[in-house]
Amino acid sequence: MQNRELVIIGGGPAGLSAAVEARKLGIKDVLVIDRESEPGGILKQCIHTGFGLHIFNEELTGPEYAERFIEEAERLGVEIMLDTMVLELTADRRLVAINSREGLVEIKAKTVILAMGCRERTRGAINIPGFRPAGVFTAGTAQRFVNIEGYMPGRKIVILGSGDIGLIMARRLTLEGAEVQCVVEIMPYSNGLIRNVVQCLEDYDIPLLLKHTVVNIHGRKRVEGVTIAEVDDDMKPVMETARFVSCDTLLLSVGLIPENELSRMTNIEIDEVTGGPVVNQRLETSLPGIFACGNVLHVHDLVDYVTQEAVLAARGAALYLASGSKKYEHIPVVTGDNLRYVLPQRINVDAVLEGKVNFFMRSVRPMAKAELFIESEWGVIKSRTLRHVRPSEMISIQVSRDEMIGSEIIKFRLQEEGGRVEHGN
Repeated sequence: MQNRELVIIGGGPAGLSAAVEARKLGIKDVLVIDRESEPGGILKQCIHTGFGLHIFNEELTGPEYAERFIEEAERLGVEIMLDTMVLELTADRRLVAINSREGLVEIKAKTVILAMGCRERTRGAINIPGFRPAGVFTAGTAQRFVNIEGYMPGRKIVILGSGDIGLIMARRLTLEGAEVQCVVEIMPYSNGLIRNVVQCLEDYDIPLLLKHTVVNIHGRKRVEGVTIAEVDDDMKPVMETARFVSCDTLLLSVGLIPENELSRMTNIEIDEVTGGPVVNQRLETSLPGIFACGNVLHVHDLVDYVTQEAVLAARGAALYLASGSKKYEHIPVVTGDNLRYVLPQRINVDAVLEGKVNFFMRSVRPMAKAELFIESEWGVIKSRTLRHVRPSEMISIQVSRDEMIGSEIIKFRLQEEGGRVEHGN
């Protein structure tokens, strides 16, 4: 049995950022466990630019962004255990992991940071009828094939879902010589960043079909085409509009799921909306000494926000190690009108770090202009006018301890101003 001060599960951007910050805060024994043979997580296959604008004021590729934290972690003496799968995590922070070198490894950690990331939803999650021919991939799998393995998944492609990975792969495959027929999105707006809609679709004349979906996949050995149809306001296909689109490949970019199998194993409280743990202002879960950050907590739009969260989780872990477990009285953070969720879900106003809390949230639909209200039981304590609100882009706002002190509840709500926007453009 190994005894460790801090074990971080996951060596992607969240885990690496948390490890670097933990070492800078003086935690000497920091172990990162990752199941892959190289650290960096999904960033390794993201060779497009757009990373690091908030953290480094530079536009980096995914590998460049990851490399900065890998080099820093190595310089600071962070131990990274690769090719290792964590099989079990208990509420008292005992881990069982396995690798081919040491076999089963048992670890007792004083603190744990969960940074396992997320995975893509597959065809089975959305129940597309048809046979099971070759040529159906998630967008992330196709990205790995093209950018790391050097294989083309197909030549004539339809993409279902307009999440960022799907949009980026539309451009990537076009640059590699493929013919991207269209991107099909069931919602009346894109689920990716607006910059990706412009730079990845509009700049390459790739059609984006909103309020459409794939209702059938044709072909037995290999995809020969798909049937797409419009959907009504209840998102049910209107079969009178169905039409066949010839293609040899269907890419799915239909959402991400936080990987919380280990979290559920410990009976950590899970937010059913985000799919991640319920956390407080220090990103501490419902189990003392276990923290969470990054896409395992909620799916992010920018990796820079992942890094900011990881730094906060590391600071929470450092305080826990310094002062031990304390029983905090939390007040609830309530998600109000026009918001899908707000995170953290509860806070202790007296124990916020640096005198403020950075709240993250997502809207339920696009709005050209809206007013964000933060309220206590006494009324509005803060508001901010927002423009071009989109569900795909996270909203963040800092609220100071002084603004919340004495409150027994903090509520967020979004109020649209002006006409309703369907497409969010």
